[in-house]
Amino acid sequence: MLFLNKDDIAKSINLNGMMDQIEEAYRIFGSGKFYMPPRPTVSYGNDTLIYMPCFTEKSLGTKMLSIFPDNAKLGLPSIDGLVIINDRQTGKPLAILDGQAVTAYRTGAVGGVAIRHLSRKGCRTVGIVGAGTQGFHLALYACAARPIETVYVYNHSERDLTDYMERLRKSIDNPTVKVVQCKQVEELVKYSDIICTATPSNTPVLPNDKELLRDKCIIAIGSYKPDMREIPNSIFELIDNVYTELEYACEESGDLSQPLEAGILDMDRVKLMHELLASSVDTEELAKKTTYFKSVGMGLFDLCVAERLVQDATDKNIGQNIRV
Repeated sequence: MLFLNKDDIAKSINLNGMMDQIEEAYRIFGSGKFYMPPRPTVSYGNDTLIYMPCFTEKSLGTKMLSIFPDNAKLGLPSIDGLVIINDRQTGKPLAILDGQAVTAYRTGAVGGVAIRHLSRKGCRTVGIVGAGTQGFHLALYACAARPIETVYVYNHSERDLTDYMERLRKSIDNPTVKVVQCKQVEELVKYSDIICTATPSNTPVLPNDKELLRDKCIIAIGSYKPDMREIPNSIFELIDNVYTELEYACEESGDLSQPLEAGILDMDRVKLMHELLASSVDTEELAKKTTYFKSVGMGLFDLCVAERLVQDATDKNIGQNIRV
């Protein structure tokens, strides 16, 4: 059985290949040729455990995820876990992958695909709200998807971001890209063509200002509970539709459930991303306006990305073979 830790995954990763794999996952989703039961979520206090199994015609995999937001106070990532890939015919375990790394690269890739299709091709700046693992990877994918020249970073806490910013500079595969820390979120919004939010906030992290948000591409991935919220109400006055992966997102995330309950958003304006990708909609025209993608993730993404990681690692002879 193959085991891939964080370093193995980082060595084998191909950002554009990961985004292609997410688009393949959307194609499978649209075909209906998969089985992905509702994911059991268990919360106790502020901590959450999630179990995410998924079958396709060729593959079987499960992600077991822990989300402990208070880990930030300990200097630890808030998301951790494992991904297990099984033989589709026999159920035999074939590979175990670090779930934190899979989640980070998968979620970044989902954001990257949204940037591919909902942002203008000439976007040169991206703003990252939330200087954590997910924000870090969203920055990497934004730079892979668009010709980014400057990455702006804002974090609500006062922790020193010197090491974080330096790691981000080194990880972006382009030494000419500038990484700039913003003191105020309004500054980040003003200068960013693309805005990515990756926080566990219970209140909007972007300013409720239509003019500041106008003509931006907004990618929100942080809120995963009904009482969480990153995006302000004013965004719904600017967009035609909000895009997401699953109708279930309208129940799970406060960024959708709260505006729906308040009558600020209606279900006719909630569109599924796989339908957009399969349609003849001119996304270049769509991207000229304010656009908004809200992600909550799904097991099908993890399975498809883990499959690609295992294949790439095997091809490159990366990882540890474990006898069971």
